Amino acid sequence: MGVPSTRSAMPVPYPPEPWHLCGDMHAALWLLPGSVLPPWTVPEEVRPLSVGGRRALVTFWVDYRADGDLAYRELLITLVVRHGRTVAATAVQAWVDDERSMAGGRRLWAIPKQLADLRFETPVGSGHRRAALHARVTPRRAGRREPAATALCRELLRLPVRLPLRAHLLQRRDDGTTCRVPLHVVGRPSWTRVRWRVDPHGPLGYLSGRKPVAAVSLRDFRFTVGAA
Repeated sequence: MGVPSTRSAMPVPYPPEPWHLCGDMHAALWLLPGSVLPPWTVPEEVRPLSVGGRRALVTFWVDYRADGDLAYRELLITLVVRHGRTVAATAVQAWVDDERSMAGGRRLWAIPKQLADLRFETPVGSGHRRAALHARVTPRRAGRREPAATALCRELLRLPVRLPLRAHLLQRRDDGTTCRVPLHVVGRPSWTRVRWRVDPHGPLGYLSGRKPVAAVSLRDFRFTVGAA
C-alpha cells in the first residue's frame, strides 16, 4: 500500500520537478523504540536504521518563502533507512498548508502529504542573537480543533558558513515501485534547542513525552527537490 488517496473535484496544478525552494527549516533527530512507531509503508528494499536498538527519525518544521517555486509551511517526519550500503530516508508523515504542495508531493514523489493549519511565530522578546520560533500543526480533519503538536525552537550557536548538503528520499508508490527523490540544500546552519508538546492521542502520539537527541536549524536555505 502506498500513499492514501484524497478526493478532489479537479486536479490541482503544481510545478514540475525539480522544485526550487527557499526559506528556513528546523530539524530534530529522535531515537525511539521500534515498538512505539506506527506500521509505516516503506519500500521493500530498505530497512529502518537501528541505533542502539532504536529507530532514528528526523522531523522538520519548514517555512518555504515566496522567492521559491511555492510558498507554504510544512511539518515532515522521516524515518532513516538503510538501502544496501547507503543511508537514506523515507518520508512517513507530512502536513502542509498548500494544496499544490500536497498534490505535487503525492503525485511526483509519493510523499504522503496531508493538509493542515500550520502557524509559525516569533515569540515576544526574542532577540536577533537568540532567534526563536514557535510552531504548531493542526491537521484538517473533522472534529479536530487542538494542535497535534507544538514546538519551541531556540537558536544556541550560529555557524558563520553556508553549508551544502545532499541526500535522498526513497518512497514507495502505489504500484509497489520505489521513487528516489534527490535533495540538495545550501543554507546557514545553527545548533538549536527544541521543546515539543504532543497530543498523545493524535497522529504524532508516539512522540508524546519524548525528547530529541539533537536539533539544528538551516536558515536562508536554497533547496532543490527532485530530478532535473
